[in-house]
Amino acid sequence: MPSTFESRCRSCDSDNLEVFLDLGNTPLADRLVSADALDAPEPRYPLKVAFCHDCSLVQILETVDPEVLFTDNYPYFSSISPFLLQHSRDNALDLIERRRLDQDSLVVELASNDGYLLKNYVESGITVLGIDPADGPAEAAERINVPTLCDFFTIDLARRLADQGKLADVVHGNNVLAHVADTNGFVEGIKILLKPTGIAVIEVPYLKSLIDHCEFDTIYHEHLCYFSVTALDKLFRRHGLYLNEIKHLGIHGGSLRLYVEPIEDVQASVSEALADEYALGIDTIRYFEDFSLRVQHVKQSLLALLRNLKAEGKRIGAYGAAAKGATLINFIGIDTGLIDFVVDRNVHKHGKRMPGQRIPILPAEQLIELMPDYVLLLAWNFADEIRSEQNAYEASGGQFIVPIPEPGIL
Repeated sequence: MPSTFESRCRSCDSDNLEVFLDLGNTPLADRLVSADALDAPEPRYPLKVAFCHDCSLVQILETVDPEVLFTDNYPYFSSISPFLLQHSRDNALDLIERRRLDQDSLVVELASNDGYLLKNYVESGITVLGIDPADGPAEAAERINVPTLCDFFTIDLARRLADQGKLADVVHGNNVLAHVADTNGFVEGIKILLKPTGIAVIEVPYLKSLIDHCEFDTIYHEHLCYFSVTALDKLFRRHGLYLNEIKHLGIHGGSLRLYVEPIEDVQASVSEALADEYALGIDTIRYFEDFSLRVQHVKQSLLALLRNLKAEGKRIGAYGAAAKGATLINFIGIDTGLIDFVVDRNVHKHGKRMPGQRIPILPAEQLIELMPDYVLLLAWNFADEIRSEQNAYEASGGQFIVPIPEPGIL
C-alpha cells in the first residue's frame, strides 16, 4: 500500500514545517480486519503532526493513497447516526430557506456518502448531485434516489461538470476537506463548480477544540489537515474565495460550519474568530508545545484506569468501531487483554476486528446481553446518543468510561 512523505505544506507549499506530535506507526484507522485476514500482516504508517510556520496549517506528513483509504470496502455510512441525520436535515432546510432554493437550483455534495444529506433536498424537489468515491455508500445513495457519481472530486471533474452547464447554487462538503491530498486542487474545484452567486457550505472539525480538549484520537491517516479559521481564510483567499461566515458546532467534539463565496462579504463571526485566534497565538508553534505532554497524560491515565478495573476482576467492553477508536487503542496499547469486544450499530462492521489490536466487533444489541461491567466510549463524540440508546445497560448497573479529554467513569 503506497504512501508518500510530505516535506512541504499542503496549503502554501512552504518547507517551514515543525513536528509537535508523533503518534508512532499505526494501521489505517478505517481498515477493519476481516475474519479471513487475521493471519495477514497489517501495513502501518507514520503518524506525525506538524505546524506550518508560514500559513498556520496543522497537518500530518504521510499521505496514503486515497484509493486505498476510501474505495475498497469503505465502512462508514453516515445514516447510521440519528443525530447526524437530524443535524444534516436542519442544515439543508436552513439553506433552502436562506438561499431561496427551488426546482431550478442545483445542490452538489462532495463526499456525499449514502445520500444522508442530499435526500432532504430531493424531498423538496431540488435537483442534486452527489460525488463520492466509495462504491458501497454511493450505491446506497442511488437506492434512495440521490443521483451519485462514484468518483473522486478533482479540478478535472469540476471542469467537466461546468462544461456541461452543471454549476451549483450550493456545494456541500462535510468532513471531506481534511481528507484530500490535493488541498488546493480541491478548493479550486469548488471555485470552478460554483455559480458566481453560489455558496459552498463546508464542515470541518475545529483545530482549537482538538487541542483544547486533547482530541488526539481524531488524528489518523484519513485526516490530512486540521483547520483553524486563520489557516482556512488564507487557503480560500488563495483561490478567489472568501470565508464570509462561520458557525460553531458541537458535533464531532467541536466543528466549524464555513460559508464560502466568490464574493467577499466577511461577517463578524469570521472577524471575531480571527481576532480570538490571534490573541491565543494559534498562528504560532507555542500554542501546540504542551499538546504532546497532555496526550501522554491521557495515555497513562486511561491505561491505569483500565488495568485497575481488570485487576478487580471487571469485564470491559467498548462502544464504537470508529476511526478515532482505532487511533486511541493503537497509540495507547489497548488490546484484548483489556477490552473484550467492541459493539457498533453499523452492520458493515460486524464480524470484523479493530485494526492493529484485532478486538472483535459485535452488534450494538449484544451489549445488554453480554453485560460487561464497564464500556469504554470510543465514539465519545456521540456519548449522549449512545447513552440514550443504551439506557437499559446503565439501568442494569453498567457504567461508561469516557477517554477524552480526561479519562473517567460517567
